[in-house]
Amino acid sequence: MEINKSIRNKLAFFHLTPETIAQSRHNLFEEIHSIVFHGNGGYDWNTIYNMPIWLRKFTAHKMNEYYNPEKDETNTGENKTLINEEGKIKIPDFVSEAHHKKTSYK
Repeated sequence: MEINKSIRNKLAFFHLTPETIAQSRHNLFEEIHSIVFHGNGGYDWNTIYNMPIWLRKFTAHKMNEYYNPEKDETNTGENKTLINEEGKIKIPDFVSEAHHKKTSYK
């Protein structure tokens, strides 16, 4: 598809080329989806689409800050199991500490 020169110049002003338009739209819709999905019902698609770009990017950034550390904790790569090498159940620290403390109520 041939794009005339005036449209190409307008797109170039926004650093868009015919080759990058599809990727830019995809990124936009990914960002909107992410905010709506992770917003837990606080945002609807139309609100995010019509939101000022700076505010949408800020919102997406804050959501990424919140959800990414949570994801990193769950994907540490460590094998978290309660069974030791001998096949016996390991007692978690919080259980063993509570078991050894004396109660103060009577």
